[in-house]
Amino acid sequence: MNEPRILVSVVVPTYRRPDLLAACLGALATQAFPRGDYEVIVCDDEPGARTAALVSRLAQSLPNEGPVLRYLPITETQGPAAARNAGWRAARGEIIAFTDDDTIPASDWLAQGVLAMRPDVHAAAGAIEMPLPERPTDYERDAAGLSHAEFATANCFVRRAALEQVGGFDTRFEIAWREDSDLHFSLLERGLQVVYAPMARVRHPIRPAPFAVSLRMQRKVMYDTLLYLKHPFLYRSRVRKGPPWFYLAATLALVATLAALAAGAWTVAAVAGALWLALTARFFVRRLAGLSRAPLHLFELALTSMAIPPLSIGWRLVGMLRYGARFP
Repeated sequence: MNEPRILVSVVVPTYRRPDLLAACLGALATQAFPRGDYEVIVCDDEPGARTAALVSRLAQSLPNEGPVLRYLPITETQGPAAARNAGWRAARGEIIAFTDDDTIPASDWLAQGVLAMRPDVHAAAGAIEMPLPERPTDYERDAAGLSHAEFATANCFVRRAALEQVGGFDTRFEIAWREDSDLHFSLLERGLQVVYAPMARVRHPIRPAPFAVSLRMQRKVMYDTLLYLKHPFLYRSRVRKGPPWFYLAATLALVATLAALAAGAWTVAAVAGALWLALTARFFVRRLAGLSRAPLHLFELALTSMAIPPLSIGWRLVGMLRYGARFP
């Protein structure tokens, strides 16, 4: 017996967030779109009974006419890129819609995304709404930068044929960072048309984060070196035009201060230390603009302003060694 025709397959990678996933799947199950024309595939990056039970329960609650809700445990290569690859390769749709487990797609998200996928279009990037408080924290403002991304897997539509042509996602991007830019650049370099679909909207609430989370996030910079290695022209034109000179200057000033102190060169240490303090203060003031003035946040901002430049440069060097890339 032939399987029913599927126009769109929605791929949702997930990792240890069943409560957030439940809200996302609830929005996907009630799309203003023909029920039998789409399926939802949940790619569980750490297969567990709770997530599997959630998907099973929701699948049983859906009417017989669809949409089909499928659970796909990821047991080999992990990470969001690998999970999405497993999802689209198991999908039955001609169009693959990607979103994240912590988004809430609008009721007409699928309809608007498919409308943007004209016959000559190979991929479409939708709009991501990330509401901010009047005085956000540094983390909240940084996270909200996703809403300005040119192409993000939190909200995009790609033809299966285009994914096959570029080989899908590069699984060397092991965390949720730059794997979507890599796919976007791969599509562009092959002359495939990518459009913006502003009416295909998802809401992406900003989740709480631990103290000084920006220090842990510097690891993401390692993957910039991989993106630069693969797409040097597009990286320079769309991501970063040149090296992070300010971070380099602050890091070199700190290294010079520590080296001079170790050598007992007190005058050199004083001059280098003063330069480092001035650069750090400038970084702090620049980051503070428009942000929360809560005492704990000010302390966090001061602490991370000292640590971010050397951490960022350090992770770039790790990326260079790991991928054989030049300094991005």
